[in-house]
Amino acid sequence: MSYRNDDSSAGSDVAGATTLFAAVLRKRAFLLVRYPMNTLAQIVTVYLFFAVIFFGGKAAAGSIGGASALSDTFGGLIVGWFLWTMALAAYFSLASSVTREAQWGTLEQLYMSPYGFGSVMAASVVAYLLESMLWGAIILPLMLVTTGQSLAVDLPTIGPIIVLTLLPVVGIGFVFAGLALLYKRVENLSQLMQFVLIGLIAAPAADFGPLRYLPLVQGSAMLQRAMQDGVRLWQFPAADLGVLVVTAVGYCLLGFYAFKLAARRARRKGVLGHY
Repeated sequence: MSYRNDDSSAGSDVAGATTLFAAVLRKRAFLLVRYPMNTLAQIVTVYLFFAVIFFGGKAAAGSIGGASALSDTFGGLIVGWFLWTMALAAYFSLASSVTREAQWGTLEQLYMSPYGFGSVMAASVVAYLLESMLWGAIILPLMLVTTGQSLAVDLPTIGPIIVLTLLPVVGIGFVFAGLALLYKRVENLSQLMQFVLIGLIAAPAADFGPLRYLPLVQGSAMLQRAMQDGVRLWQFPAADLGVLVVTAVGYCLLGFYAFKLAARRARRKGVLGHY
Protein backbone atom coordinates (compact mmCIF):
# COMPACT_ATOMS: atom_id res chain seq x y z
CA MET A 1 0.00 0.00 0.00
CA SER A 2 2.76 2.45 0.89
CA TYR A 3 4.56 1.61 -2.37
CA ARG A 4 1.49 2.54 -4.42
CA ASN A 5 1.10 5.78 -2.53
CA ASP A 6 4.73 6.77 -3.13
CA ASP A 7 4.46 5.88 -6.81
CA SER A 8 1.22 7.83 -7.14
CA SER A 9 2.79 10.84 -5.44
CA ALA A 10 5.78 10.72 -7.78
CA GLY A 11 3.50 10.48 -10.80
CA SER A 12 1.44 13.37 -9.48
CA ASP A 13 4.58 15.50 -9.09
CA VAL A 14 5.65 14.78 -12.67
CA ALA A 15 2.17 15.54 -13.99
CA GLY A 16 2.06 18.75 -11.98
CA ALA A 17 5.44 19.91 -13.27
CA THR A 18 4.38 19.11 -16.84
CA THR A 19 1.13 21.04 -16.40
CA LEU A 20 2.97 24.02 -14.94
CA PHE A 21 5.54 24.13 -17.72
CA ALA A 22 2.86 23.76 -20.40
CA ALA A 23 0.91 26.66 -18.88
CA VAL A 24 3.97 28.92 -18.76
CA LEU A 25 4.90 28.01 -22.32
CA ARG A 26 1.38 28.71 -23.56
CA LYS A 27 1.44 32.07 -21.85
CA ARG A 28 4.71 33.06 -23.53
CA ALA A 29 3.43 31.87 -26.92
CA PHE A 30 0.17 33.75 -26.43
CA LEU A 31 1.98 37.00 -25.68
CA LEU A 32 4.04 36.65 -28.86
CA VAL A 33 1.01 35.87 -31.02
CA ARG A 34 -1.30 38.35 -29.30
CA TYR A 35 0.93 41.28 -30.26
CA PRO A 36 2.22 40.33 -33.74
CA MET A 37 3.39 43.81 -34.71
CA ASN A 38 5.55 44.07 -31.60
CA THR A 39 7.01 40.61 -32.26
CA LEU A 40 7.71 41.41 -35.91
CA ALA A 41 9.23 44.78 -35.01
CA GLN A 42 11.61 43.08 -32.58
CA ILE A 43 12.88 40.73 -35.30
CA VAL A 44 13.19 43.53 -37.88
CA THR A 45 15.02 45.80 -35.44
CA VAL A 46 17.64 43.19 -34.57
CA TYR A 47 18.15 42.30 -38.23
CA LEU A 48 18.40 45.95 -39.35
CA PHE A 49 21.05 46.69 -36.73
CA PHE A 50 23.06 43.75 -38.03
CA ALA A 51 22.56 44.81 -41.65
CA VAL A 52 23.76 48.34 -40.91
CA ILE A 53 26.93 47.03 -39.24
CA PHE A 54 27.57 44.47 -41.97
CA PHE A 55 27.01 46.65 -45.03
CA GLY A 56 28.61 49.67 -43.36
CA GLY A 57 31.73 47.70 -42.48
CA LYS A 58 31.84 46.13 -45.92
CA ALA A 59 31.58 49.52 -47.65
CA ALA A 60 34.24 51.06 -45.40
CA ALA A 61 36.61 48.14 -45.98
CA GLY A 62 36.02 48.27 -49.72
CA SER A 63 36.89 51.95 -49.88
CA ILE A 64 40.34 51.27 -48.38
CA GLY A 65 40.93 47.98 -50.19
CA GLY A 66 40.52 45.75 -47.15
CA ALA A 67 37.34 43.90 -48.07
CA SER A 68 39.06 40.51 -48.37
CA ALA A 69 40.63 40.83 -44.92
CA LEU A 70 37.34 41.93 -43.39
CA SER A 71 35.48 38.99 -44.90
CA ASP A 72 37.42 36.69 -42.56
CA THR A 73 35.72 38.33 -39.59
CA PHE A 74 32.16 38.01 -40.89
CA GLY A 75 31.80 34.53 -39.39
CA GLY A 76 32.74 35.82 -35.95
CA LEU A 77 30.34 38.74 -36.35
CA ILE A 78 27.47 36.41 -37.23
CA VAL A 79 28.11 34.07 -34.30
CA GLY A 80 28.49 37.00 -31.91
CA TRP A 81 25.29 38.65 -33.11
CA PHE A 82 23.49 35.30 -32.97
CA LEU A 83 24.49 34.88 -29.32
CA TRP A 84 23.73 38.52 -28.49
CA THR A 85 20.21 38.17 -29.91
CA MET A 86 19.51 35.18 -27.70
CA ALA A 87 21.15 36.78 -24.65
CA LEU A 88 19.00 39.90 -25.02
CA ALA A 89 15.86 37.78 -25.34
CA ALA A 90 16.72 35.71 -22.25
CA TYR A 91 17.65 38.77 -20.19
CA PHE A 92 14.79 41.08 -21.11
CA SER A 93 12.16 38.32 -21.09
CA LEU A 94 12.84 37.51 -17.45
CA ALA A 95 13.35 41.05 -16.16
CA SER A 96 10.39 42.52 -18.03
CA SER A 97 8.13 39.58 -17.18
CA VAL A 98 8.54 40.05 -13.43
CA THR A 99 8.05 43.81 -13.86
CA ARG A 100 4.84 43.27 -15.83
CA GLU A 101 3.52 40.81 -13.24
CA ALA A 102 4.04 43.50 -10.59
CA GLN A 103 2.31 46.11 -12.77
CA TRP A 104 -0.62 43.79 -13.47
CA GLY A 105 -0.96 42.96 -9.78
CA THR A 106 -0.49 39.22 -10.37
CA LEU A 107 2.92 38.77 -8.78
CA GLU A 108 1.40 37.92 -5.40
CA GLN A 109 -0.64 35.19 -7.09
CA LEU A 110 2.58 33.53 -8.23
CA TYR A 111 3.74 33.44 -4.61
CA MET A 112 0.46 31.79 -3.61
CA SER A 113 0.67 29.20 -6.38
CA PRO A 114 0.29 25.59 -5.12
CA TYR A 115 3.38 24.73 -7.16
CA GLY A 116 5.51 27.16 -5.17
CA PHE A 117 7.15 30.33 -6.43
CA GLY A 118 10.48 28.58 -7.04
CA SER A 119 8.85 26.00 -9.30
CA VAL A 120 7.01 28.72 -11.23
CA MET A 121 10.24 30.63 -11.82
CA ALA A 122 12.11 27.44 -12.81
CA ALA A 123 9.45 26.68 -15.43
CA SER A 124 9.61 30.29 -16.58
CA VAL A 125 13.39 30.09 -17.01
CA VAL A 126 13.06 27.04 -19.27
CA ALA A 127 10.37 28.82 -21.29
CA TYR A 128 12.54 31.96 -21.61
CA LEU A 129 15.49 29.88 -22.79
CA LEU A 130 13.35 28.20 -25.44
CA GLU A 131 12.01 31.59 -26.51
CA SER A 132 15.49 33.07 -26.77
CA MET A 133 16.65 30.14 -28.91
CA LEU A 134 13.62 30.72 -31.14
CA TRP A 135 14.81 34.29 -31.75
CA GLY A 136 18.26 32.96 -32.56
CA ALA A 137 16.83 30.37 -34.96
CA ILE A 138 14.97 33.15 -36.79
CA ILE A 139 17.81 35.66 -37.04
CA LEU A 140 20.64 33.22 -37.89
CA PRO A 141 19.33 32.19 -41.36
CA LEU A 142 18.65 35.85 -42.18
CA MET A 143 22.25 36.77 -41.36
CA LEU A 144 23.68 33.84 -43.33
CA VAL A 145 21.62 34.73 -46.41
CA THR A 146 22.56 38.40 -46.12
CA THR A 147 26.30 37.76 -45.80
CA GLY A 148 26.57 34.67 -48.00
CA GLN A 149 28.56 32.96 -45.24
CA SER A 150 28.22 29.37 -44.05
CA LEU A 151 28.67 28.05 -40.54
CA ALA A 152 28.63 24.66 -38.86
CA VAL A 153 25.30 24.16 -37.09
CA ASP A 154 25.67 20.89 -35.20
CA LEU A 155 22.71 20.91 -32.81
CA PRO A 156 24.10 18.31 -30.34
CA THR A 157 27.12 20.61 -29.95
CA ILE A 158 25.75 24.14 -30.08
CA GLY A 159 22.53 23.30 -28.22
CA PRO A 160 24.14 22.53 -24.83
CA ILE A 161 26.68 25.33 -25.27
CA ILE A 162 23.93 27.86 -25.95
CA VAL A 163 21.86 26.77 -22.95
CA LEU A 164 24.84 26.87 -20.58
CA THR A 165 25.97 30.21 -22.02
CA LEU A 166 22.57 31.79 -21.52
CA LEU A 167 22.06 30.63 -17.94
CA PRO A 168 24.35 33.36 -16.49
CA VAL A 169 22.30 35.91 -18.45
CA VAL A 170 19.21 34.51 -16.75
CA GLY A 171 20.97 35.12 -13.44
CA ILE A 172 21.59 38.74 -14.43
CA GLY A 173 17.93 39.01 -15.40
CA PHE A 174 16.96 37.81 -11.92
CA VAL A 175 19.11 40.54 -10.36
CA PHE A 176 17.45 43.29 -12.36
CA ALA A 177 14.02 41.80 -11.75
CA GLY A 178 14.75 42.04 -8.02
CA LEU A 179 15.86 45.66 -8.41
CA ALA A 180 12.63 46.39 -10.28
CA LEU A 181 10.60 45.01 -7.36
CA LEU A 182 12.38 47.32 -4.95
CA TYR A 183 12.98 50.47 -7.00
CA LYS A 184 10.32 50.03 -9.72
CA ARG A 185 11.68 52.26 -12.46
CA VAL A 186 15.03 50.78 -13.50
CA GLU A 187 14.51 50.73 -17.29
CA ASN A 188 17.42 53.05 -18.08
CA LEU A 189 19.80 51.01 -15.95
CA SER A 190 18.47 47.82 -17.47
CA GLN A 191 18.99 49.13 -21.02
CA LEU A 192 22.69 49.62 -20.30
CA MET A 193 23.06 45.86 -19.92
CA GLN A 194 22.74 45.27 -23.66
CA PHE A 195 26.06 47.08 -24.15
CA VAL A 196 27.63 45.15 -21.29
CA LEU A 197 26.50 41.91 -22.97
CA ILE A 198 28.23 42.98 -26.19
CA GLY A 199 31.46 43.55 -24.29
CA LEU A 200 31.24 40.15 -22.59
CA ILE A 201 30.56 38.34 -25.86
CA ALA A 202 33.51 40.07 -27.54
CA ALA A 203 35.90 39.58 -24.60
CA PRO A 204 39.09 37.68 -25.57
CA ALA A 205 38.88 34.68 -23.24
CA ALA A 206 41.99 33.06 -24.70
CA ASP A 207 44.16 36.16 -24.20
CA PHE A 208 43.28 36.69 -20.55
CA GLY A 209 42.29 33.56 -18.66
CA PRO A 210 40.37 35.09 -15.72
CA LEU A 211 37.87 36.62 -18.16
CA ARG A 212 36.54 33.12 -18.79
CA TYR A 213 34.79 33.19 -15.42
CA LEU A 214 32.63 36.17 -16.37
CA PRO A 215 29.13 35.57 -17.80
CA LEU A 216 28.98 34.76 -21.52
CA VAL A 217 32.75 34.89 -22.10
CA GLN A 218 33.59 31.18 -22.04
CA GLY A 219 30.42 30.20 -23.87
CA SER A 220 30.98 32.81 -26.56
CA ALA A 221 34.51 31.55 -27.22
CA MET A 222 33.34 27.94 -27.42
CA LEU A 223 30.40 28.80 -29.67
CA GLN A 224 32.77 30.60 -32.04
CA ARG A 225 34.96 27.52 -32.32
CA ALA A 226 31.97 25.19 -32.70
CA MET A 227 30.28 27.19 -35.47
CA GLN A 228 33.33 28.53 -37.32
CA ASP A 229 35.81 25.67 -36.93
CA GLY A 230 33.37 22.77 -36.60
CA VAL A 231 34.67 21.66 -33.19
CA ARG A 232 32.36 19.07 -31.63
CA LEU A 233 31.27 19.15 -28.01
CA TRP A 234 33.40 16.16 -26.97
CA GLN A 235 36.47 17.70 -28.63
CA PHE A 236 36.61 20.62 -26.22
CA PRO A 237 39.05 20.32 -23.31
CA ALA A 238 37.45 19.14 -20.07
CA ALA A 239 38.65 22.34 -18.36
CA ASP A 240 36.72 24.50 -20.85
CA LEU A 241 33.56 22.47 -20.33
CA GLY A 242 34.03 22.66 -16.57
CA VAL A 243 34.31 26.45 -16.62
CA LEU A 244 31.21 26.67 -18.81
CA VAL A 245 29.13 24.50 -16.46
CA VAL A 246 30.36 26.15 -13.25
CA THR A 247 29.74 29.69 -14.49
CA ALA A 248 26.33 28.72 -15.88
CA VAL A 249 25.04 27.15 -12.68
CA GLY A 250 26.83 29.55 -10.34
CA TYR A 251 25.63 32.82 -11.88
CA CYS A 252 22.10 31.53 -12.35
CA LEU A 253 21.79 30.43 -8.72
CA LEU A 254 23.40 33.63 -7.42
CA GLY A 255 21.01 35.72 -9.49
CA PHE A 256 17.99 33.80 -8.23
CA TYR A 257 19.22 34.13 -4.64
CA ALA A 258 19.62 37.90 -5.10
CA PHE A 259 16.09 38.04 -6.54
CA LYS A 260 14.67 36.17 -3.53
CA LEU A 261 16.43 38.55 -1.14
CA ALA A 262 15.05 41.57 -3.03
CA ALA A 263 11.55 40.06 -3.11
CA ARG A 264 11.71 39.33 0.63
CA ARG A 265 12.69 42.92 1.34
CA ALA A 266 9.94 44.18 -0.97
CA ARG A 267 7.39 42.10 0.98
CA ARG A 268 8.64 43.50 4.28
CA LYS A 269 8.31 47.03 2.92
CA GLY A 270 4.88 46.23 1.50
CA VAL A 271 5.81 47.18 -2.07
CA LEU A 272 5.94 43.76 -3.72
CA GLY A 273 2.88 44.28 -5.91
CA HIS A 274 2.94 48.07 -6.00
CA TYR A 275 4.20 49.93 -9.01
